[in-house]
Amino acid sequence: MIRVEVENLSKKFNIDCRREESALAKLIKFLSGKKEKRQRLALKNISFEVAAGQVVGLVGRNGAGKSTLLKIIAGIYQPDSGKVETKGDFIYLTSLGLGLAPKLTMRENIYLTGAIMGLEQNEIKQRFGQIVSFSGLGNFVDQKIYQFSTGMIARLSFSATFYCIKHKNPDILLIDEVFGSGADIEFEKKASEKMEELIRGGAAVIIASHDMDVIRKYCDKVLFLENGRISGAGAPDCAISQYLKV
Repeated sequence: MIRVEVENLSKKFNIDCRREESALAKLIKFLSGKKEKRQRLALKNISFEVAAGQVVGLVGRNGAGKSTLLKIIAGIYQPDSGKVETKGDFIYLTSLGLGLAPKLTMRENIYLTGAIMGLEQNEIKQRFGQIVSFSGLGNFVDQKIYQFSTGMIARLSFSATFYCIKHKNPDILLIDEVFGSGADIEFEKKASEKMEELIRGGAAVIIASHDMDVIRKYCDKVLFLENGRISGAGAPDCAISQYLKV
């Protein structure tokens, strides 16, 4: 079953070039009534499909359009032309730790993370014990996280995010540069195994990453984006080779 269908997708962003102008230039334009608007092409005629159980990778330099494409699929941005159709529930995963509140306790942050991800309070409660156990932070549940080390925050963030996603069991998973928990080596290994479990769980998955080892390991097909266009598509090694030659 096709879960994500993208057809002739294009997107431009307006650029405010007034920031780079001198005060005199701005005044002259204001008095003359002249308005100058520049646009940056973010995506141009992008088309592809992702089926249930398929993992598609997005590679390309910074600014190539990878994150913009994921955000359009997730409904955060609207395209200028073309269409996107998604069938089923989806989760857009980016920036682990987003939404954590330093002045709240670990317990409160787990419930906050779950609520942000669309879980009901009773659903979070069902996963609460697993989240705490996996994080290894059982002695700190009622401690405010501004007192946590960076590694402890990474453990909490990954554990809460992973188990909330597992509970929702999405049909579509959009992953934007989220690999590695940021914690110690032992936890990093556990987190890597859980990410693989998530990716191999049968959802339609799209991964944007600069880590070519991740792309090779997980992806069935890779799209190479260059200046907002698909410059290459195919098996991981083929698309990665084309990307690395640029």
